[in-house]
Amino acid sequence: MTLYDLVAPGLDGSADPRYRIAEIRAADPLGADQPLAALPGMNRDADVPALTAALRGLLPDPAGVARWSVPEALAAMRDLGMLLGSLKRHGTEPLAAVPDALPVLAALGRRTGMVPRDTVHHYTTWNPPGARQRMFTGERMEAHLQQAVRMVFPALVAALDTCGELARLEPYDPGFATALDRTAHQVRAMVDSIDFTVAQVSPVFFARGLRPYFEEVEIAGRRYLGPAAAQVPLWLVDLTVWQCDRSDPAYDAFLDESAVYALPAWRAFRSAHRGGTSAVSKLSAALSWEGGSRTPPALARSARSLAELLRILKTFRARHFGIARKAYGEEVRLYEAGSGGAPVALLRTVLDLTRDNETLVRRAAERPRTPAA
Repeated sequence: MTLYDLVAPGLDGSADPRYRIAEIRAADPLGADQPLAALPGMNRDADVPALTAALRGLLPDPAGVARWSVPEALAAMRDLGMLLGSLKRHGTEPLAAVPDALPVLAALGRRTGMVPRDTVHHYTTWNPPGARQRMFTGERMEAHLQQAVRMVFPALVAALDTCGELARLEPYDPGFATALDRTAHQVRAMVDSIDFTVAQVSPVFFARGLRPYFEEVEIAGRRYLGPAAAQVPLWLVDLTVWQCDRSDPAYDAFLDESAVYALPAWRAFRSAHRGGTSAVSKLSAALSWEGGSRTPPALARSARSLAELLRILKTFRARHFGIARKAYGEEVRLYEAGSGGAPVALLRTVLDLTRDNETLVRRAAERPRTPAA
């Protein structure tokens, strides 16, 4: 049994409708099941007229969108988004081809509290698996990539709750280490996901077969990125663990751009904690204050737990950087930047920052101390 199996069922009873995964997947307010089953064939043929007709034919009355539930609106955006990405992949700006989509996308964005196009969550977590799965290519590797992201959503939701608790605690509190251990357990889902991706999805398939469907589109004069791995918010875990006060200007700028694609509760989490004191800074200050004396057991345990969490984050970052470097190598890539809009070099920066914080905590925790008199 995986962490997903334990956590996902509980989300369906959440007060936040964006966490009701089964309800969103089941919804088909546009009657898109049949048209989207034909989408891989239209994409293989680069059939822009058919894609344009499909988008136009699925558009609902914008006035009626306000009466939909949030899960229904998310499902509608999911399905329209598949056609937005497909048209752009074949060189057509979707709203230039179907201007009537603009008021619909704007209404769906307002109803869901999100950007007026699809995100990685629409494409993966809220996308029904099995016979109704929406795919650009229909290839098995695409299905595996979608599944890899589905694996982490419930764990990240749980991790954000735990990180909120962590931000309220101090390293001397036994609950500090407990919260870190729980977060580490939750974040391991990201490592499992990246390992699954490495085993099942080739960099060449992603770079040449799938990445073109994630291009940005223009909506009301603004360009919005397509579904991107960067929209899976591991950075919200970084935030309270180390990033809020030990970051880098390039990473900060990237997060400012990425945050708009997050769920409303996640944007609120970032706003609440971005000016706080990180777990690394709290622990460093506590260990420094202890000086040469014996480290209290609770503080020593907090140090070990924080070092372990940072090691897991570092492991994920290193593997993600390795995949990206292959997918965006000169001999393979079609694009300079990742689908999240950042160069691969930024992944290396974040990896180095994570490694530096892990090293700082581990050395501080292992530094010999003079026994108390």
